[in-house]
Parts: sequence; C-alpha cells; structure tokens
Amino acid sequence: MGEGETPDTEWVTAMATIEPTGLTAFPAAPFTVDDLFKFPDDENRYELFNGSLVVSPAPTPRHQRVITRLAVILQAAAPPELECLTTVNVSPSNEDLYIPDLVVVPEEVSEAVDLIYAPSDLLLAVEVVSPSSKSHDRATKVAAYADAGIPLYWRIEPMEGPTVYIYELDGRTYAGPTVHKAGTMVTLSSPFPVSFDPADLLRLRGWNP
Repeated sequence: MGEGETPDTEWVTAMATIEPTGLTAFPAAPFTVDDLFKFPDDENRYELFNGSLVVSPAPTPRHQRVITRLAVILQAAAPPELECLTTVNVSPSNEDLYIPDLVVVPEEVSEAVDLIYAPSDLLLAVEVVSPSSKSHDRATKVAAYADAGIPLYWRIEPMEGPTVYIYELDGRTYAGPTVHKAGTMVTLSSPFPVSFDPADLLRLRGWNP
C-alpha cells in the first residue's frame, strides 16, 4: 500500500446511496446513467459506481485553483492534437459514470463526443482530493479507473503541499503510486513530456520567488 492510500475495504463502505431532493418521482436504486439525467441541476456532482450514487458538493476555491493551475500547465505542454478538459462525463457501463476533475483527450475524439466519453478516450484522469471526496479519490476511483482501463491517474493532495500521486496502468491494476512532493521539479513523459513543481498548483498568481 503506497503513501497516503487507504485500505481497499474503505471504498466499499464509502459508497452510500444519497438521494437528491427536488424530484417528483425518484428512481429506485441501483441507479443507471439514464437515471442521472433525471436528477435536478443543483450544482452537485452525481457519479455512479456499480449502481451506487455518490453526490459531491461544488468544489472549493482551493480545489478549483489546483485544477485551473494544472490545466494551464498541461495545456501549454500538450501537443496540438491533445487537449485538457475539466469535469467531463466518463462512462464504462450503464451502472457507472465518473466525472474526473481533469482529463487529457485527443481533440478529434472530443469533436465526436456529444455528452459522455468512453474510458478508452482518456489518456489521463486527474482528481484533486477534498475532505468530501478523499475516500473515493484515494481508493474507489483508483480501483474504478484501473478496471475501466484508463492508462494514467493522477491524485493531487492539496493539504500535503500539494503532493502528486501518479498511478500507471499495469494490466488491470495500477502500479505505484509514485509520489512527487511540493518544492521539487517533477519531469514526466506521459501522457506527454511536462515539468512542474507541485507547489505551483497552489501559488497565488502574484507570487514572486
């Protein structure tokens, strides 16, 4: 078990079904992807894991800062045929729907996608851990993204400096994670060459070294 990870049993108990309000006829559990489109547009994030519903609140300013900083870094380094997008729908089955904080996908794939990406479309999925999502980001999504065949998963822990945990697919499970802490330059080759200090993900725009 790598640094900062939780036992595999935690993600099973964490997948409680949460019923959103505002529906006149609430679908019965287990839920499907079709059911999600009947839920209210209340700015919560609704995801499915094997038919179990996970509801997350809108991200905090710190959470959004990390996502925005990373998107800028990745987009500047990405080759022209790839793009970085945030909070897209990814579904491997009718009982599973994930909404990563950030993904890297080919632009030509995005041109053909109307609403939902297949896991095979993704080169990278990124989650920024928050207090409401830590059990899922550290365990549930590690297992789910690996099983779906997403080749690369980055977990970012803002409260650790921040620290970046990188998981690479090895068969049907992820190897690692390798750990990159704030204050050291990270140089990566996948999904494309990029270098950055994890500390940059939380620095204010007016910061001067």
